[in-house]
This record gives sequence, structure tokens and C-alpha cells, in this order.
Amino acid sequence: MTELRFDDKVVVITGAGRGIGRCHALLLADKGARVVVADNGAEIDGSASPSRPADTVVGEISQAGGQAVACCASVADEDGAKSIIDAALDAFGRIDAVINNAGVHDPGLFETLSTERIRAMLDVHFFGTLFVSKAAWPHLIRAGHGRIVNTISEAMLGGIPELTSYGSAKGAVWGLTRNLATEGMAHGIGVNAIAPRAYTRMSASQGQQLAELFAMPDDVMAEINASMPPELCAPAAVFLAHESCALNGEVLMTGMGGVSRLAVVRTQGITKSPLTVEDIADNLDQIMNVNDAYITEATRSVL
Repeated sequence: MTELRFDDKVVVITGAGRGIGRCHALLLADKGARVVVADNGAEIDGSASPSRPADTVVGEISQAGGQAVACCASVADEDGAKSIIDAALDAFGRIDAVINNAGVHDPGLFETLSTERIRAMLDVHFFGTLFVSKAAWPHLIRAGHGRIVNTISEAMLGGIPELTSYGSAKGAVWGLTRNLATEGMAHGIGVNAIAPRAYTRMSASQGQQLAELFAMPDDVMAEINASMPPELCAPAAVFLAHESCALNGEVLMTGMGGVSRLAVVRTQGITKSPLTVEDIADNLDQIMNVNDAYITEATRSVL
């Protein structure tokens, strides 16, 4: 098996000061990448904090013999996002891949969410991903190659209470991923995403809520949390960031030692002209039947 190395490559990781992003940064550095550790140190709800976790991760990488620089700008600010990419160019002279991982977590029932709270979620998750990708895009085009790895969530599919704003923001990132993939293909740029399952400071509060909702005993919840260390999500992100990865417009669900494809399917449905409201009601079982569904592809391979 050939090791996938990143020697002489430069990778930018946002939200890399803690949790999943930190694990991405450490694994990439171990594989030879020069890393930009971007993290503004904010609290999980996005509020300001004096902490500088990016510096700590840079120290870890340096002590292990790797190369890394920190950038503490906010991805939610367009100029800040640009400065993250500039940090890569200033320090290393190039950029080969971006992993958009920065995120915030501010759950709440739909009726309690203010417009400001919803916009704050979109600012970090969607616009943060958009701004960093947009700043990197012209450099990747000039290089004739590159990889962008975004971070979405199963929350966009629903099923978890109080995540209307978070799930919506992640759904927007998924749409960006699929559509940007079609434009990147002509330039040798692959755009994919991961949907991680990991126990982090962001997921801890939500996990407690789910434990109460489903009446899970504390020992069971502790066992579940122990099975989801964030480092188990890093291999999928690093694979998607590698130049040999031919996937484009795809999502890999990862964590707990597993990886799988998250895909959108279209059922065979019915075709009838003219089509009436009653036709839909009478044939709903067939319309909803996924047994003979097929996957809707975003685009073909980037290679």
C-alpha cells in the first residue's frame, strides 16, 4: 500500500485549534504537509474569547518536527478569510488544499431563535466556508490543481431537535460543495465534504440533550462518547485533500472507525400527463419507494 504523503504541499485548515480540526492538522503535518492552523479561539457559540488555541497546535506540530503557522482571523469576515489564505502564501508561497472546518454551535427551539442567531450560524458555517474557498480559488486555478474539503453534518437531514439553524447552515454548505465541484473540475480542483461523527466540546452539550430525550443511562452515553474520538475523522478529510483523490462533489460520512458515502437518491416515481393532485395521492407509495432509486451524481471525477 502506497502511503499518501503531502511533502512540499500546503494545507489550510480552519477551526484547527481544537477538536476535529486539530486532528486534521496533526495528521497532515505528520504526513509532511506545511499547515496553516486557522482558529480565532471563539467559544462554541461564536462569542469572543481571549484564548489562542491555534498557537498551541502550531507548537505541537513544531515539536514533532513539522512546519505550521497560526492565523487567528475570523472566517466569518471576508477580509479575515482572505488573511488566512494570505498567511499560507506569505509563509510557504503556495496553497494546495483547504479544509473548511470552522463552526459554531448555538442550539435552540425554532420559536426561540432570533434572526441574529440564525444569521450568526450562517456567517460562520456557510459564509465562512464561502469566503475562505473564494480567497483560495484563484490561487488553485493558477496552480491547475487543488482540493477543497468542506464540513457538513447529518443534522442537515433532520432528526435532531433544536438544530434548525445549524442544520440549515450545513445544508447550505452541502449545496455549495456540490455546485462548486462542477466549476472546479475544469481546473483540476476537487471539492468534497465530510460529515463527521465525533465527541467534541461542540457535540458534548447536544449529546447530553439527546441522552435526556432518549432516556439513555449515563454509562451508555459515556460509552458512545468514548467511541467517537475526533482523530477518527481525520483520515477521511486528509484523503479528500490529497492530490490523488479523484472524488468530486461527494460526501464521506466518517467517525467511530468507519467511513461511508452519503448520497442523494431519486426514486423512479411516476410519469403521467396530465398529472393531477389525485394521481399523486393515489400513487404515493410508488413515488416514495426507494427500492429502485438511483443516485444523483454531482459531477464526474476530477481526474
